[in-house]
Order: sequence, then C-alpha cells, then structure tokens
Amino acid sequence: MTTTTLAVLVPLLPFLGAAAGLAVGRTAPGFVRPLAVLPTLAAAVLAVLVAVRQGGNTVIEASTQLTPTGSVPITLGVHIDGFAALVAVLVGVVASCVQIYSTGYLREDPRYPSYAALVSLFTAAMLLVVYSGDLMVLLVGWEIMGICSYFLVGHYWETPEARSASLKAFLVTKLGDVPFLFGLFALAADAGTFRIDGILSTVASGGLDHPTLVALLLLAGVAGKSAQFPLHTWLPDAMAGPTPVSALIHAATMVAAGVYFVARLLPVFAASAAAMTVLAVMAAITMVGSALAALAQDDIKRVLAYSTIGQLGYMAGALAVGDRGAAVFHLLSHAAFKALLFLAAGAVIHAAGTNSLTAMSRMSGLAKRIPDAYWTMTVALLALAAIPPFAGFFSKEAVLVAAEHTALGDRATAPAGAGWTILVAGLLTAALTAAYALRLWLRTFRGHGPEAPRHGRQPIAMTSVLWVLAIPSLGFGLSAVYLDDWFDGEALTPTLTTAVLGTGLAVAGGAVTYAVWRTLAARAAPAVKTPHVAHPDADAGLVEAEALHLPHPAEDPADPGRALLGPLYGPAAAGFHLDDLYRKVFVRPVLGAASLVRFLDREVVDTYVSGAAGSAKGLGWLVRRAQTGNVQTYLSALLAGSVVLAIAAVALANAFAGA
Repeated sequence: MTTTTLAVLVPLLPFLGAAAGLAVGRTAPGFVRPLAVLPTLAAAVLAVLVAVRQGGNTVIEASTQLTPTGSVPITLGVHIDGFAALVAVLVGVVASCVQIYSTGYLREDPRYPSYAALVSLFTAAMLLVVYSGDLMVLLVGWEIMGICSYFLVGHYWETPEARSASLKAFLVTKLGDVPFLFGLFALAADAGTFRIDGILSTVASGGLDHPTLVALLLLAGVAGKSAQFPLHTWLPDAMAGPTPVSALIHAATMVAAGVYFVARLLPVFAASAAAMTVLAVMAAITMVGSALAALAQDDIKRVLAYSTIGQLGYMAGALAVGDRGAAVFHLLSHAAFKALLFLAAGAVIHAAGTNSLTAMSRMSGLAKRIPDAYWTMTVALLALAAIPPFAGFFSKEAVLVAAEHTALGDRATAPAGAGWTILVAGLLTAALTAAYALRLWLRTFRGHGPEAPRHGRQPIAMTSVLWVLAIPSLGFGLSAVYLDDWFDGEALTPTLTTAVLGTGLAVAGGAVTYAVWRTLAARAAPAVKTPHVAHPDADAGLVEAEALHLPHPAEDPADPGRALLGPLYGPAAAGFHLDDLYRKVFVRPVLGAASLVRFLDREVVDTYVSGAAGSAKGLGWLVRRAQTGNVQTYLSALLAGSVVLAIAAVALANAFAGA
C-alpha cells in the first residue's frame, strides 16, 4: 500500500467510525465503544507508518482536481512534510487516549454514543487539516471542528453554563473565520491556486501582491481558532464541557489548528514585517495576560484553560520570530503534558463525584485517594513549568532560543523588535507559569478544604491513559536531538543563556509561591472538616460551599495568588474584564441596533402593510354593502346614475356653447 493511500485512510477511518457510531448508537449500544476506540487507534497506527515512510526530510505530494470552478481550481490531495507527519501522529495518539479514557469517565452517560461519534468526527477533521494539500479542503476540516466543538462543549446542555459556553465558542471563532475566509480568497487570487505547494512557490518567487493584507486577514482566523488575544475569551468558558473534550480541544485539535496553519504557511506571513510584528505583540500579550489570569483562578480547569492560552502564545511567539520548528516542537510537547493535565483533572473530578466540584479551595485528601492522578499530574505540572529534564523545558527553551537569535540579528526572517518582545514576554511568563503550576499543585493536593465524598476506584481505562501520557511528558524533550529531519534540519537544543534565565526565573517563581503559601497556611485558621453532602442541584458548586460554611474562593485565606498579584488579583480573576468590555463595545450596540430594526419593522413597515390591508378590506366592505341583491335598488341606482350623467352632459354642452 502506498504512503499516499495510507495518508488518505488516516482521516477516513475516524470519519467512518463517527458515521457508524451515529448510525448504530441507539440500536446496538454494545458496538459504540469499539467504534469509538478502534478506528481512532488504527488511524494513529497508520499515522506512525506514514511518518516512518516520510522520513522527515522529504515532502509527499499527491492531488487530483476536485471540481472545475471556472477560475481557481480546487484539488483533493495531500501535502505531507515533517511537521504534518509528526502532528498527525500527535492527533491520533491523543485522540485515542481521550476515547479510551472516555469509556470509563462517561460510562454512565446516556449521551455517550453521540459524544463518542463527535469526538471521532473532530479527530477526522483535524487530521484533514493536517494532511490537506489544498486550502479549501483544509477549510472544510477547519469548520467541521468548529461545529463539533459547539456540540461537545454543550454536551451538558441542561446547564445554562454549557449552553452559553458552546454558543460563545462558536460565535467568537466564527468572528475570526470571516476575515480568515477573505484572506484565503485573497491569497488564492494572488497565487492563482489554493494548493499549498503552489502558494509557497509563488511566495518564494515574490509573486504575492498583497502580503500584509493577506497575512492580517489570516491572523484573525488564527487568533480565534488558537485562542490568541483578543479572541481568546471563549476558551476558559469552554470548560463547561466534559473534561476529556477539554483535553482533546486544548491539546491536539482545535486550538493547535491555528498554530499549525501559520507554521505550514509561514513564508506567507514572513513576507510582511508588519504581520510578523503584529503576531509578536499578539503572542506577548497573550502569554503574560493569560499567565496572570491563571494565577487568580480557583477552578482547576480554568487554570489549565488559561495555561493553554499562554502556551499557545509561546508557539505563536516562535512563529513571530520565524522559527516554525520551535513552534511545532512546543506544540507536540505541550500536547502531551496538557492532555495529561486535563485527564488528571478529570480523575480529580471523578473522585469528587460531581462535575461541579473543581474548585481548589474545596480540595482535601486527594493525594492518597487518587495516587495515579497525583503522580502523573505532578509530572505534567513540572513539564508545564519547564523544569529540566521534563519535556516542557526543551520545547520552551527552543522558543526562547529562537527569540534570542532574532533579537540579536542572527535570524533575518523577522524584525529584531519582534525577537526582543517574545524573549522578554517569554521569560516573564516562565516565572508566572511556575508560580501558577505550583499553586495548582499545592491547593489541589495539599489543600485543607472539606474532604469530598469517595466515588469508588478509578476505572483502569482512566488510570492507564494517565501513565501512557506521562511518558512523553517526561521524555519527549530528550528526543529533540533525533528529530532534526522533521524540523527543517534545525537544532532545537537549549543554549546556556536562555536555559539559565528561563530555569532560574521558573525556580524563583515557584520558590516565592511556595514561601507565600506556607506563610498564609500557617496564619489561616484550620479548615472545618465537614462531611460532604451533595446538594440536589449538582451543578450549583457555590451552593455546596455555602452549605458547608466555606469561604468564597476569592476569599480563601491560603491562596498565594491573591498575595502575589495584589491589586491585580480581582481583574485577573475576571479575565481583565474583557468580556465586559466586549459586551459594552460590541454586544450592546448590536442589541440596540436589533431593537431599532425591530421597532422600525413593527411600527413603520408593519403600519404600511397593515394600512394597505385595511384599505383593501374597507373598500371590499363598501362594495359588499352595495351588493344587496334587490332588483329595485339596482334600477333606482341606475336611474339616478343616468340622471346625474345627463345633467353633467347638459352642463358640459352649455359650457362649450358659451365658450
């Protein structure tokens, strides 16, 4: 079987699994789990075979015209370079882990069949984006992921949080997709093709007429899909969905799609210094702002959501300095430990017995009760904090090294100012990341909240996946020296300067956080150990807290985030009020305009329509009244009319005679 055939089967198998799962989900529930796991697992194996055959240093191209358009042709084909081969392996492995994990996590969920089918469709869409050689076909996968995220985030549609979060995710990403679509059209108009190889050839020959316009339009879609400032606000709210969905979206699919798209078409963006500068500023604000917000969150999943936004900022920063190898390397590394973090958080939620009890201020006794989640989450948090030799250290260092080279003028693909911006923001974010990672670990596993109810043993499907993902979280970074062929042949090893600065700041951030936590914990009064009693409204987490006489999360006296952030704590906890700003600047004017249109429609347009209808109705009433059916009346009217006409005729004759 040829490599191209194998590549076609990689996205096709999960798609067929999704179709079969939707078809037999209710009639044959025993087939749902095999149809969810086996096609995705087979796709992961085939993706590995494709990567081995591709070898990293060659590009596999194959295409056929999909349909005649009369202008720019659309082709169906594959474009597999080293980045595509590795990212496809990543998507297949993480999606397989999520599907296996979900068989235990959602085993009692009545909507599991539709959930599993949507996860498979989500996976197929991302694999289509990864392998596609035509931008229009890539756009199909891009949009399918958007609709899948809408349904998956809204899985618990009974809760208003899930409904609003799914709608917000869909609308915010679509806000970026509109200019993204225009950017694709403008790019194809300049290049004369939607094929990726043709576009890259056009850019290399200097044939791109409007590089800045095209790049900025495309960046709008990337900002929405990969949750970059200012279109990142949908991602924290998306935590209302099932935790395995969060792992899939945050680690390997939707948010990675934007970064991967820029990496694949980086020459298009590098052709405009203005676009690279905009990308650098966007990435820097995203990194620092999301790290500050993560340091103020009480919900575990929201901390991880803001962490994802910040790590995506690192990837965007690497692209802003022209190093797609460092960006994709961090994408792969981050996918492993972020999937592990979310799935371990799911184990914490499962141990608590409710999807609402995810506040760190209410955690106690979890380290001994769920040792698998405790140890694997510790590994993932060390990787997130970029502590050597964990995977995050090597991939984050690759980003900082790329920024350093650009700042010092050793790399000419981006302005030096972009390099300094990413370098300074990256180092500051390194300290903040270690601070909120340690804060999460301390408050989750060393907290003094009320002990949650015991929910039985963790299913083996959940615990085994955690240990599988712990392996790349620990050792993937060490493989960088063997993957040069897949990363444009560039070395991804750390340098002494950035390693010392980055690790030193991370250690300092963690040390300060630990010292503050110890001080606050010693001063705080011992928490009252009250047996947990589930409230009838399982989704009312704050009601549970009030029933147990717990402090509000924002008033937790042992929270080091409040002491570290000081006056920034309130704004950071609220995401710097960006949602409120958008509500005032965009939502209210739109609602006001809608109210005006409704008024005009009802009071003006409807008035004219109703008036026309009333006039016709009144005229009809008059005509109906004249039709009495009495012959004498008709003859009298005829005689009267004849007399009137005769008098009028005589008057006219006299008038003409006198003239």
